[in-house]
Amino acid sequence: MTAPKNPLSQHWLRDEVTLRRIVEAAELTSADTVLEIGPGTGALTAYLSDRAGQVIAVEADGRLAGQLSQQVGADNVEVIHGDILEFDFTSLPESYKVVANIPYHITSRLLRLLYQGGHAPTVAVLLVQKELAQRGVAEPGNMSLLSFSVQYFAYPRLLDTVSRELFDPVPDVDSAILYVTPRQEPPFPADTHRLFRLVKAGFSQRRKKLANALSGGMGIHKSQAIAMLEAADIAPDARAQELSLAKWQALYTAANKQGKL
Repeated sequence: MTAPKNPLSQHWLRDEVTLRRIVEAAELTSADTVLEIGPGTGALTAYLSDRAGQVIAVEADGRLAGQLSQQVGADNVEVIHGDILEFDFTSLPESYKVVANIPYHITSRLLRLLYQGGHAPTVAVLLVQKELAQRGVAEPGNMSLLSFSVQYFAYPRLLDTVSRELFDPVPDVDSAILYVTPRQEPPFPADTHRLFRLVKAGFSQRRKKLANALSGGMGIHKSQAIAMLEAADIAPDARAQELSLAKWQALYTAANKQGKL
């Protein structure tokens, strides 16, 4: 058995019940193309190949990619050695699904890449770090940049938690199964570059009041930040994690009108 490389955050799920739960959640048919990210030793790949029409497995570890290519007997599995963060998602069919045990160290970047790249999967069933899954589905009061990023482009749902004891090697944290479907349209129209400049500024100093965070993050005077917040009917002493998507829309509109973006 190939030993995991910890620098690649390799923690392999060994529990057959959970593997089946992940695959069943995607409701795969023979018409589906599935992108698997970080297949490792192929435990999940085997289940996917039984259900899907085609499986494209992208593995960053050259040793594992080579071994998986040799051991997979199914004609409907293609193994690609490469970095998923550099993968050309436009090479996939217009309709595809993602089912994967996501390496912990790339989870946040990968979620943004999947849903901000313009070629989102119709369904993604992702085994991710529990804390990140909770952040993805957070509500106002506990929002983060990741929460906003995912929820602006998609509908995330936490299906189940998975004990760390079911992995080899055992990681330091528990995991969760995150089910994500893309929005047909964003919750409000915006220039995404300008919108995320605003949102990133708001979350840039999480412990600070929003007026101070916007002032520092956008390079504007605090009085200008307060004027934006007042125009959006948001208290100057509010914090970014308290804002709903509707409040971010109001703040974006106010910032645009005042020429701050």
